[in-house]
Amino acid sequence: MNIYAVRAIYYFEIARALRTLMQSIASPILSTSLYFIVFGAAIGSRIGEMEGVSYSAFIIPGLVMLSILTESISNASFGIYMPRFAGTIYEVLSAPVSYVEILLGYVGAAATKSIVLGLLILATARLFVPYEIEHPVWMLGFLILTSVTFSLFGFILGVWADGFEKLQIVPLMIITPLTFLGGSFYSINMLPPIWQKITLLNPVVYLVSGFRWSFYGVADVNLYVCLGMTVLFLFICIAIVAWIFKTGYRLKN
Repeated sequence: MNIYAVRAIYYFEIARALRTLMQSIASPILSTSLYFIVFGAAIGSRIGEMEGVSYSAFIIPGLVMLSILTESISNASFGIYMPRFAGTIYEVLSAPVSYVEILLGYVGAAATKSIVLGLLILATARLFVPYEIEHPVWMLGFLILTSVTFSLFGFILGVWADGFEKLQIVPLMIITPLTFLGGSFYSINMLPPIWQKITLLNPVVYLVSGFRWSFYGVADVNLYVCLGMTVLFLFICIAIVAWIFKTGYRLKN
């Protein structure tokens, strides 16, 4: 393992995030704070409790997950797309660095930024809503697993995209709607039976449900099903990344 190469890529990506703190950290926190104010304080006070939890506290896991998904994809996709766009990716590919080390550098940095962002949002939520985390180890595990998984997905998106508009179309047109429809702001048990079954086709449901269980011990889907679906998506992303490096898809041409 070439630790120096991994560290060089990792530090470079972290430094890029530090140069754009307003965009990569402050902006998501501000946007999420507005959700807490509007949905938590204004609307939540009229809704009351949901699944035995106050509505303002109920939406915290969903809002954190929304930020983690979008930022993981954005950070990882932009991180690999820019070297492709500038042509510097060939210097990395021609260096004595394995594909695993390249992946650890780029995906590791993106996942780190998402994990830090998720923890900052949880800290910010304390300013608006009192809440408790019943299973902190599970919470941290889901946070890390989701960040890594969707950073891998973002890496795939960054390799696939051949223009800046394609970097935005998946997070804006697919991930954000799936998150809103995945039980972030409500329990899917409130839906009619037929829609509950249809909603289970949404992979984000399992992420939000498992993450919410780690907070309050309540979930729309069984915990182990949520964990299994998340791990399954992780392995699918790993398989696709392995194929990309094996074939050189949009990296070597």
